[in-house]
Amino acid sequence: MAWVYLGAAAVFEVIFALSMKYAEGFTRLTPTIVTVISVICGIGFLTLALKTLPVSVAYPIWTAVGTLGTVVLGFAFLGEALTIAKIVCALAIVGGVAGLKLTSA
Repeated sequence: MAWVYLGAAAVFEVIFALSMKYAEGFTRLTPTIVTVISVICGIGFLTLALKTLPVSVAYPIWTAVGTLGTVVLGFAFLGEALTIAKIVCALAIVGGVAGLKLTSA
């Protein structure tokens, strides 16, 4: 169940990041509310996952999935550039997180 919680936390992390963009410095009410709710849900689910998973694995996975999701959805929905350098860096994040998971007890 901890992995389900971690997955939910990661989804809310992506929602949080994207909704901040739409909140325009917290000047737009609906995106601001989405931002606040998603950060609370993301931290809440992460906390539940950490009851079982080691923080040295769960937290990097949470941030990596959030980062990768934000990069992909920023490209898809916000028209942000997806350069070769960004792709290489995203793959480095995946490799680093996979390494942490593989080396954890």
